[in-house]
Amino acid sequence: MRKSTKATAKTTAPQTAETVAKTVEKAVKAAEKTTKAVVEKAEEVKEAVKETAAKAPAKKTTTRKATVTETVYLQYLGKEINKDDLVKQVKEIWTKELKNKAGDLKSITLYLKPEENMAYYVINDDVTGSIAL
Repeated sequence: MRKSTKATAKTTAPQTAETVAKTVEKAVKAAEKTTKAVVEKAEEVKEAVKETAAKAPAKKTTTRKATVTETVYLQYLGKEINKDDLVKQVKEIWTKELKNKAGDLKSITLYLKPEENMAYYVINDDVTGSIAL
């Protein structure tokens, strides 16, 4: 019995090696096919993303500036003077009394002298004057 087992083993061994080789070859071909399909699909997705990005409008980022409300009051000897009121008065002097355009107004500098009951102004580093507090 041993002889027949050896003979069978010898004849089946080459067949097994051939079968394994064929199986491996089939597996390699299948893997290559799958890899090729995956690469093709990846290229399609890449192209679709490019097209979508080209069609989509560019996202605009906006930065919101924090708005700060400023209010300045000078309180002196029972009087209360608001900075905004003084600036408004200077702007009226510029447009109504001096007959200038509001767009020509570039800067206003105020000097408050409560001991004199006066506010002195300089407009555009050129025009000077005073306002009674």
